[in-house]
Amino acid sequence: MDNQFRVALDAFLRAWENSSLIELETFISADYQAREVRDEEIEAFGYEESVEGWKHGFAYVKEQQAEWAIREMSVIPLKEDERMAILYATIVLDGKPMETGNMFFNTFKKREEGWKLVRSYIETGVRVRGTDLKMGL
Repeated sequence: MDNQFRVALDAFLRAWENSSLIELETFISADYQAREVRDEEIEAFGYEESVEGWKHGFAYVKEQQAEWAIREMSVIPLKEDERMAILYATIVLDGKPMETGNMFFNTFKKREEGWKLVRSYIETGVRVRGTDLKMGL
């Protein structure tokens, strides 16, 4: 994996773990497109809806005095200037991860201003048994 992408992905993950909308927003491309599957319903959305979703998620984590548990499952080179990061994320409340989380298939593209999140496919409500996925807790 190219070092510039690794640095960018690590910064993206830190912004997420810190619930920093200001930092995370710098990684989302203005032409971002996503699909999310929630309870068998598929929703398509773009940049504005994404930022609003992150805002609500981050507010919830802060209000609950919780934290994020994010696991990098894989990084796959798609093209010379594109990488897909497959991530599993859940929220940890009172020291215990929630029973479900979300799988993110995030595609980043190298642009003049750096690596930007351009596409996502998100599966919500993914149930993972405790020993199936080490969350680093």
